[in-house]
Amino acid sequence: MGEAQHGEVEPVEEAEVVPDRVWTVPNAISFVRLLMVPVVLVLILRGHDVAAVIVLIASAASDWVDGVIARRFNQVSKLGRFLDPSADRLFIAVTLIGMAVRGLVPWWLVAVVFARDAVVGIMVPFMMRRGYPGFPVHLAGKAGTVALMYAFPLLLLTRLDGVPGDVAWVVGWAAAWWGIFLYWCAAALYVDQFRQVIASDSVASGIRQ
Repeated sequence: MGEAQHGEVEPVEEAEVVPDRVWTVPNAISFVRLLMVPVVLVLILRGHDVAAVIVLIASAASDWVDGVIARRFNQVSKLGRFLDPSADRLFIAVTLIGMAVRGLVPWWLVAVVFARDAVVGIMVPFMMRRGYPGFPVHLAGKAGTVALMYAFPLLLLTRLDGVPGDVAWVVGWAAAWWGIFLYWCAAALYVDQFRQVIASDSVASGIRQ
């Protein structure tokens, strides 16, 4: 869904037809990423911050790789569109919770990120009942996710001594604030798209009557 001129959002259209395939290389990569989610949580809770950062970086790299493979070799699938963002959100969730438990980040940061996902998640069932598989990935949402996935590894490294720890703290929090802003900007766009779907359904119901 693009944006029309003058900042007006174009009407919501039916989602494009995507093959319902399971056994693809991108899906296999996404499955492996999901298996790494509990590994990251354990590493963070046990204080193995550098190892956790390495896993998070590997996950981010594999996220880019499976996207390239899916597009280049025509292996885009409905399952892949579900697994890929789900893995991203799970990595963000467990990393945030693990760091909050250890006191590396405040709990309000966890609440802000989880509240955004709750707002979007509440709308998804209504969208699905109207024939939409959910919200298409928006640039703002993807950019926000990327910013957060950069921020959290850096925040894990803030306890390093000297300049590296100081730089990690400054850049990590800058990326975190930017990511939160974009994350909520995407949520506002999704709310507007949801409003359009509800409005179009109301108009259609009025015409049928």
